[in-house]
Amino acid sequence: MSTHQIDGNLFKKIIMNGSIRLRNNMNYINDLNVFPVPDGDTGSNMSATMSAGAKAIENLDPDTSISDVSKTLARGMLMGARGNSGVILSQLFSGIAKGLKEYDLADPEVFANALRQGVEQAYAAVINPVEGTILTVSREGADRAVSVAHSVKDYEQLFTEYLEELEASLQRTPDLLPILKEVGVIDSGAAGFIEVVKGMQDALRGKIYEAKPEQSEYKVNLTNIPQANGEDFGYCTEFIMQIEKMSEFNQQDFTEILHSLGDSLVVVQDENILKVHIHTKTPGDALNLAQHYGFFINTKIENMNLQHTEVLIHQSQDHQDECACGHDHSHSVAPTMKKKYALVAVVNGVGLKETFIEMGCDYIIEGGQTMNPSVEDFVNAIDKINADHIIVIPNNKNVLLSAQTAAEMIEDKDVRVLEAKTISQGYAGLTMFDATQSIEDNLEEMTDYIQNVKTGEVTYAVRDSVYNGVEIKKDHFMGIVNGKILTSNETRLQTCEHILREMVDERTEIVTIMYGADVTDQEVEELEDHLSDQYSVEVEVIAGGQDIYSYILTVE
Repeated sequence: MSTHQIDGNLFKKIIMNGSIRLRNNMNYINDLNVFPVPDGDTGSNMSATMSAGAKAIENLDPDTSISDVSKTLARGMLMGARGNSGVILSQLFSGIAKGLKEYDLADPEVFANALRQGVEQAYAAVINPVEGTILTVSREGADRAVSVAHSVKDYEQLFTEYLEELEASLQRTPDLLPILKEVGVIDSGAAGFIEVVKGMQDALRGKIYEAKPEQSEYKVNLTNIPQANGEDFGYCTEFIMQIEKMSEFNQQDFTEILHSLGDSLVVVQDENILKVHIHTKTPGDALNLAQHYGFFINTKIENMNLQHTEVLIHQSQDHQDECACGHDHSHSVAPTMKKKYALVAVVNGVGLKETFIEMGCDYIIEGGQTMNPSVEDFVNAIDKINADHIIVIPNNKNVLLSAQTAAEMIEDKDVRVLEAKTISQGYAGLTMFDATQSIEDNLEEMTDYIQNVKTGEVTYAVRDSVYNGVEIKKDHFMGIVNGKILTSNETRLQTCEHILREMVDERTEIVTIMYGADVTDQEVEELEDHLSDQYSVEVEVIAGGQDIYSYILTVE
């Protein structure tokens, strides 16, 4: 088979095949995460982004030009982009769409030049491009494609040359980015992009993938389970996890064990991915039971009592499954009357969401680690807000680019993004907000203040590793300060004590402990006692209820 030109219908076919291949291999991409933390989500974010684009073009007329298909694809990917890797991937295809503009058909030279235009747009979208990443690999691959495009006999040969350079460049990423070499992995974003290109090449060769079923449900009728009564409605608890102990796990047995914990139970298993929804008064018990078999990809715990208060309204989100409890697991307090300021924050954890609302946030977008909101999530949230100035607080470095992209897309509202890359920075920044000041003064003061805020995080390791000279053992607890792993210990308290020694100095005034759903009150008290004994600082404690990170420590 020899393909000399690609029309819109064939372009749609190869893109959808690339999307399916990436989805089928996203766990492999997730496992390439540099940090051995249980929230590696590059593959998930890239797959969600690619799937959003594929969905956008799925029902286009077969006669649609390659120009219009690529434009629709780029728009769908941009709106569905999640995490920095997803945004960069969307920019690659946005540039490709510009390179294919006004073409009904594209020969190899046109396509190769479009690949290069995609690289240029992706580089332009990143403020500080880092070599040894998807940017480098896509650039070197595009350069190879352009150099051979005039001499190849067909697209099959072009893709062979293109992929050969992409894979060679991928293997060189550890030489350009030392941390990759130290940890012993290749760049995950670049590897994800190559999965897409391989799927595109396979489609050209006639190998079309079938999408795996998204889920196979095992529902249980729990009419005999006592319902929550009175004013205590319990917690709507959802989690998605990856099962590591497949030999020990049995879906039906697991479901029956959950019976005693609550009602409205749905257990969904797709190979080694498990999704659970349950209404329970003891969400921690459900999470502890599940964690025995693997690690969480994301979790959501919603206090159903809050849906009966006037300060919270529920917002529909297309990407979430409809829940039998009648709400969609997102909180907002979007103002109905126009006001001077509105604050939007990305937060995960019941206690943290309540804290950010109490501190003045008008709208909370559910998300954070492993749950990166899409560009469209930000656009939809902002669209519902009636204010002169809107400040978005991402609270995560992997969410920042999506927030900034959404802000740039909105032309009829004044949307600013506070570059808070951690929950600690966002929390501290809110303390500096003053509604009587101008938007410029507010952003300047908030930005200046968060630069001096230190963030400490404690989570567990999912594999043995070595990072920056620190030997890390699987299931030990890692202490992370301002994004760098500093220590690994057998207990959480040891880890907290170690990172506090690094974070607290003579200028420190306040230490805020935000503890997660898996931490006991007794352990928190021991940590408070340690701080009181060792340091002359004010201590604040917040029951954050966040997943993945047992502790988030804010030092100001």
